[in-house]
Amino acid sequence: MANLNTNEKQLLEKLFQMRGGYVLNFSDRTFQEFFIDDIGIDIYDTKYNYSSGSKANRMRGFWQTTDDYLVGKSIIKLVEYIENQLLLGNIEKSDLSYELIEKAKEIGNKLSGYAFKSQALTENDFAKIEFECVSIDKLELDGTVSNVLKQRIDEINKCLKAKASLSTIFLCGSTLEGILLGIASKKPKEFNESKMSPKDQAGKVKQFQNWTLNNFIDVACSIRLLGEDVKKFSHALRDFRNYIHPYQQMAAGFDPDEHTAKICWQVLQAAIVQLSNNR
Repeated sequence: MANLNTNEKQLLEKLFQMRGGYVLNFSDRTFQEFFIDDIGIDIYDTKYNYSSGSKANRMRGFWQTTDDYLVGKSIIKLVEYIENQLLLGNIEKSDLSYELIEKAKEIGNKLSGYAFKSQALTENDFAKIEFECVSIDKLELDGTVSNVLKQRIDEINKCLKAKASLSTIFLCGSTLEGILLGIASKKPKEFNESKMSPKDQAGKVKQFQNWTLNNFIDVACSIRLLGEDVKKFSHALRDFRNYIHPYQQMAAGFDPDEHTAKICWQVLQAAIVQLSNNR
């Protein structure tokens, strides 16, 4: 169940115009399509069948049976939908207030743990985001590799405290690559069939052991396992292997500071949370 209090539910119901069983200007078909395309769930699944089964009641059932991340994501996506409908003239501005929209953004951010305006999010903003429930266990990977990954997370925290920036970046990058390889191994069809999957000269998809971290991130984003925020701020992590070699680091002029290390740690945490919720 999502952590929505009574006041928050009332605000959301007002904004999403849920009186009379409706939700905004959705039909049954477009409501289902929205949740499948934007949230990745079928709102007409029986587990969301609350009370009369109307669109509004299915939304209430969704809030009652789903975790914070997905409910927060749905709120953010619905606000985006509202703003787009206002631009298109499909919803009257007089029906919605700016204060309600802004409050819904706050609620969505609180639940999902991610900034709403991801395109405008700066590195400083991203570095300040606090992630909750970052757990390797939720990834449901093989037990042996999970233990290794947990040890690396502990080591990363030690490096951060010691301000060992380069070591932090190496560990974050290798840990994320290990996680994504584990996820890809469980979902080979989805990863191999993505348009972003790397190909050899013959046009055949490469074996996972020949993928780069950049490949894994791009494909995971393309199949909606990772968000654009991870992709946007992962540049330092993507090249981490090259800088293991001192001469390569010198040639590239790569001189990581504490801020860069913290961004890499944020990317890893965001990836773990998103992969856990989207698995």
